[in-house]
Amino acid sequence: MSVLAYFTSPAGLRRVLAFDAISGVGTGLLQLAASGLLSGMLGLSEPLLRSSGIAIFAFVALAAWLAMQRTPSRAGLAVLVVGNFAWVIGCLWLALGGAPGATILGVAYLMVQVLVVAALAELQWMGLRQSRMVVAA
Repeated sequence: MSVLAYFTSPAGLRRVLAFDAISGVGTGLLQLAASGLLSGMLGLSEPLLRSSGIAIFAFVALAAWLAMQRTPSRAGLAVLVVGNFAWVIGCLWLALGGAPGATILGVAYLMVQVLVVAALAELQWMGLRQSRMVVAA
């Protein structure tokens, strides 16, 4: 079994969803608990860090709920994929000038989110497509 097939299989997809939820909890808590410190280091505003930290928990709740299902809901998975790609676009926009005060560390922080969330969204998208093929067959 290829690595890609491993992560897009039903069990692999649940692992990807669980990782999405766990990493989201870490990021959300970090942004909520240390928004003042992070703001100075990253050059991103405290309100942005706090509000995005709160928003992350909507993703966490959906990803965790989907990860606990034997067969993740295709509709829920589609919502998560769209939300994750929207998150990627938002972080990319901020990194490329939408947050003019962002430091080099702030841009790096945003780009790490772009890369990780894009990879998770792509694996989730592939898992969604795989589930559609299984249902069609």
